[in-house]
Amino acid sequence: MLSRLLLSVFNRYARRHGRLRKPGFMILDRSGRRIGQVDDIMVEDGRLRVKGWAVAERVGLGSAEQQVESAPSISRRDVRSMFGDMAGDNSGFILELPLADGPASVWIRRGAETLVYPIAAIRRRELALMRLRQIPPFARDVIRASPAALAWLRRRDAASAVRIKAALGLNDQSRPVRIDAQAFAPDDDRPLPGLPGGRISIIVPIYDGFDLLPEVLGRVLRHTDLPFHLILIEDASPDPRVRPWLRDWVGQQDESRVTLLENDSNLGFIQSVNRGFQTALVDGGHVVLLNADALVPQGWASRLLAPIRHSADVASVTPMSNDAEIFNAPVITKRSDLAPGQLDAMDALLADRLGAGQRAEAPTGVGFCMAMNVEYLRALPEFDTSFGKGYGEEVDWCQRARLRGGRNLGLGGLFVEHRGGVSFGSEAKQQLMRQNSVVISTRYPQFDAQVQSFIRNDPLLASRLAWGLAWAATRGPDARGKGGRVRVYLVHDMGGGAEHDAARRARLDLKAGDTPVMLRVGGLSRWQIELATPIGVTRAETDDTELMLHLLNLVPEKTVIYSCGVGDRDPMSLPDILLALCQGSGDRLEVLFHDYFPLSPSYTLLDSDEVYRGVPEAETNTDPAHELVTPDGQRVTLAQWRAAWGRLMARADRLEVFSDNGAGIVAAAYPDHAAKIAVTPHRMLHVVPELPKPAPDAPPVIGVLGNIGLHKGATVLRDLSALLARSGQAQLAVIGSVDPSYPLAPSARVHGHYKPADIPALVSRYGITCWLIPSIVPETFSFTTHECLATGLPVWAFDLGAQGDSVASHAAERGQGGVLPIPQGPGDLQAMVDSMTAS
Repeated sequence: MLSRLLLSVFNRYARRHGRLRKPGFMILDRSGRRIGQVDDIMVEDGRLRVKGWAVAERVGLGSAEQQVESAPSISRRDVRSMFGDMAGDNSGFILELPLADGPASVWIRRGAETLVYPIAAIRRRELALMRLRQIPPFARDVIRASPAALAWLRRRDAASAVRIKAALGLNDQSRPVRIDAQAFAPDDDRPLPGLPGGRISIIVPIYDGFDLLPEVLGRVLRHTDLPFHLILIEDASPDPRVRPWLRDWVGQQDESRVTLLENDSNLGFIQSVNRGFQTALVDGGHVVLLNADALVPQGWASRLLAPIRHSADVASVTPMSNDAEIFNAPVITKRSDLAPGQLDAMDALLADRLGAGQRAEAPTGVGFCMAMNVEYLRALPEFDTSFGKGYGEEVDWCQRARLRGGRNLGLGGLFVEHRGGVSFGSEAKQQLMRQNSVVISTRYPQFDAQVQSFIRNDPLLASRLAWGLAWAATRGPDARGKGGRVRVYLVHDMGGGAEHDAARRARLDLKAGDTPVMLRVGGLSRWQIELATPIGVTRAETDDTELMLHLLNLVPEKTVIYSCGVGDRDPMSLPDILLALCQGSGDRLEVLFHDYFPLSPSYTLLDSDEVYRGVPEAETNTDPAHELVTPDGQRVTLAQWRAAWGRLMARADRLEVFSDNGAGIVAAAYPDHAAKIAVTPHRMLHVVPELPKPAPDAPPVIGVLGNIGLHKGATVLRDLSALLARSGQAQLAVIGSVDPSYPLAPSARVHGHYKPADIPALVSRYGITCWLIPSIVPETFSFTTHECLATGLPVWAFDLGAQGDSVASHAAERGQGGVLPIPQGPGDLQAMVDSMTAS
């Protein structure tokens, strides 16, 4: 038994980690001219994946079983640089299919012409060698997983299962960066030394950008909370309005605080800044380099300069921003725009709640708003003019300061808006980036690796997430009055229908202008927080519940949606934690029933003997399956469980179920809240076409769709496979996977990972003639049941739950398939097979 279990686990491991790469080839037209390239042919996770580029309207990948096609849509600037406008910006493609026997081919369509390029068949010997190469790493990882495996054998708990999957590399997502409450530590109360020179110098180089100047400079005057000298350098702007306006504006200011330097000709950003440095060094104070498109909030200067004043070895400090590369929020390296007034709203929301904010050493500062220690500026008094008119010069300065022992810090406690590109032109910026990045890489070979390490480890993540949540909370509705709501979903990290539904809802939220936040449980840390935005996702994890609440309660009005808490390490506390997220008068709470966890710790409602006997009575229950022991050893009865979750039901604005069957079960447990129940059947996530009927003489093959664990019917499949192996009455084919704890007979075929689009081809490959839904629990809704029904093949299920109702209704309508009693022994199992193969 143990050897079969280990073999089953190895099969999943080898399938996930095995890689087989084949060389690509040039794509030539009929005249021999190059019009594309297959860069990479990869066999991975049971799929054939082809990557490349093509100058074509459509590109496709086909096998004997299936074809996929799409328009090239991936940005390939390298191709554009080689082939110019002929290639366009988005000529790249990635196509994939389930790996099939026999050759495959890539084809492209250009106008009325279709060109086909064969891919040699992947030989079985190559696949066998790929599999054998996974034995040593599997043995290593099994040893790493053994403590978690022993814990799982003792407790059969979800947390141990997660650790096993992590050790074996079978998780679907990489682990997020951990955060802690240090990001919100109170301000340093050490007395600050006086400012050298008695004030700071703020250098603003100006080139065009007339429309922004009044706001940028007005904010400096109103919001700077340290004594300052504002040094403006006008760089011969082409816009004739700029210089006269500046002269007039400066004439209205205190001349001791504002200086205007005028370039006779356009010198560019670097030489203009260097003029400012000369003046600032005479003042003798710390310097802030501020772009003419940077908008500062109230009280910005003291926050930005505090790290330099506290620590003499700090060479530069850069705040968070919407456009400052590694200091961006809500998503690192992704630029975003702020609405008018949003900066001030974000700052008002967080300025008093971030404390000192995180201070993280970074490989460079960003010159849009960068504080510079005057001692390092004396040693390095200029930006290097070899960088032309700008871009990369602050990287060079920061790296030189680093070589002198200086630290370049990112400051999480301040956010400065950057409109981007106004200082020296957006188009110019792109060109200078390409030229000067080569210089930086040559001078500082480790710089790129330092940047990638910063991005990967993200030491500013807690602050980035806080500013991202503030960004989401202050977006407001669009011009049509739509969107602007933050929607927090508590969902588990175990895959399946609940997670797919949460992902679908998140996509719809983004489309509607709302911001979804996934609060995941069941991972290696108790909480995973995922802030989804139109430009990307920011993810973090923590075990600190108070920190999680502090972050999410930065949002003053939100909708909290309980989706699924199965797998959480302390589920008895979940209702009160969710209630703590709904303290605001504008907060809304919804409960979704993807399972019956709010009814019982046995979220499937199975008793201890793995049998469903209806909704258990809270006051009279004696079955330990419906009880719980908390992490601190306290026994929780079903009555206590219902009381805790009942408080959540009482606060909820809506209880959403996905079938009439589910509505009846929830109402039986919480009759006082039945009026809140709304039945909303799921929309299918994928379209599965109706398939041709099998030939009358086709050998019977019972198909099972999905990933099958105990509750989904793994014991039924184990016993069924053994029966069929003895009788030969039918074959069993699982499109998906089966829990290795319930190994099937060798004659059963288990395909492994699949995508819904693969179903027609896989039905044909395995010759499936009917489907079995082997779940032994009442499903609230079953996506796989509806996918099976959509194929038009007969579908059989046990007579319980939403799946039983759907199959029974379909059988009455179509005259095929039907519901069956759950088999209680070999005789029932044989009768089940007889029913499924009779037609």
